[in-house]
Amino acid sequence: MPEGDTVWRSARNLDRALAGQVLTRCDLRVPSVATVDLTGQTVHGVVSRGKHLLMRIGEQTIHSHLKMEGSWHLYPPQGRWRRPAHSARAVLGTATATAVGFSLGKLEVFPTAQEEEHVGHLGPDLLGPDWDAGEALTRLRAHPGRAVGQALLDQRNLAGIGNIYRCEVCFLTGVHPLTAVADVADLARLVDRAHRLLQLNRESAVAIVTTGNTRRGEENWVYGRTGRPCRRCGTPIVRAEAGNTELDVREYWFCPRCQPVPEHPGDAVVPAAD
Repeated sequence: MPEGDTVWRSARNLDRALAGQVLTRCDLRVPSVATVDLTGQTVHGVVSRGKHLLMRIGEQTIHSHLKMEGSWHLYPPQGRWRRPAHSARAVLGTATATAVGFSLGKLEVFPTAQEEEHVGHLGPDLLGPDWDAGEALTRLRAHPGRAVGQALLDQRNLAGIGNIYRCEVCFLTGVHPLTAVADVADLARLVDRAHRLLQLNRESAVAIVTTGNTRRGEENWVYGRTGRPCRRCGTPIVRAEAGNTELDVREYWFCPRCQPVPEHPGDAVVPAAD
């Protein structure tokens, strides 16, 4: 699933291409909004809110979420698409560009005045102009017994963190992802590190770099490095799984020496070992 910085870049690129333009084409290929036609309306702007993308057109907002496989592409008006047409869920055209949303996990349209009803539940946006670290900490601390790794993925606490950042932030602060929020010695440092990492990576369209090394395979500390030596201590990196429910169990990586497994883990669903 794309992280918040990926959605931020998509919003910026779409805004640069479409803002101030009048739609000459509006083709929404999802049954619930298939009859919506915003042709002739002006695109006022495109912004991100965590992992959500909001396109403000006329008095309406097109709200999309990329989920696991979605992406927005920009093409010249008659440009050839790089993905199959059957996977297109939204096609928006102006005199100078065509924006195509492929495999979008969510697509809906509502009056712009109602945006907060749809995305107001999200926590402070790590890449937003109104980022509020204090509010993020308040939301995280409201559930002291929850595993911090799960709390970081909960977009109601702070918006924009995905699995890569979850793993990397926990490693950089020496915290095991199953540590209860109340047992994290310096939660403010963890939140600050998350904010700085997303800020540093938001301009990079190649890969998420947390080590400072942009060479392929050297970008991250623990994410995806099962069995490989920890870059700090040499201990083999471990892969495990956890989730909020049995339906959303996800893998994560950690160094068992730099991030000791807590004696009393926080609340999370942990699958039984094979």
